[in-house]
Amino acid sequence: MTLPSGLTSGVWTLDMSHSEIGFTVRHAGISKVRGRFTDASAEARVGSSLADASLHATVKTASFDSGDANRDGHVKGADFFDVEEYPEMTFRATSAEGDGEDYTLTGDLTIRGITKPVELEVEFTGVAVDPFGATRAGFSAECDISRKEFGLTWNAALEAGGLLVSDKVKINVEAALVKQS
Repeated sequence: MTLPSGLTSGVWTLDMSHSEIGFTVRHAGISKVRGRFTDASAEARVGSSLADASLHATVKTASFDSGDANRDGHVKGADFFDVEEYPEMTFRATSAEGDGEDYTLTGDLTIRGITKPVELEVEFTGVAVDPFGATRAGFSAECDISRKEFGLTWNAALEAGGLLVSDKVKINVEAALVKQS
């Protein structure tokens, strides 16, 4: 499998100031709540083909931000991420398939010490050299996970039926990677 057009062999690292790692979850069955992580790192090692490529990413769970301090405190606590016990989430790619702009990236996602395989649908958005001479590659990725599979089981019953927080979580990533010299 060939590499995306313009993506060259070498080491590429995440530029977090131009990236976003977030998720969306249904709240009370009627609205969506979004959260993001502001501290993450990733390294991709690109060979001559997709089969030679590797990717490892780490997210600091304490960097969670939803724009609501009370909710953020709850999500960082033992009911959800338990950032004291589990300060990081990780993703390690195991394979990649596709061509052109659309790819499937398979890998192992670890949340709260529980590792499960996931498939991210990835769109390669291109390569560009910025005004400072850095070569950048862009990717958009998303997948759905069951939060219960990762030990995130806290919930509350609603008076009208149903649960406060959905099991389905949509993970979405907008990543800018910078080629290292």
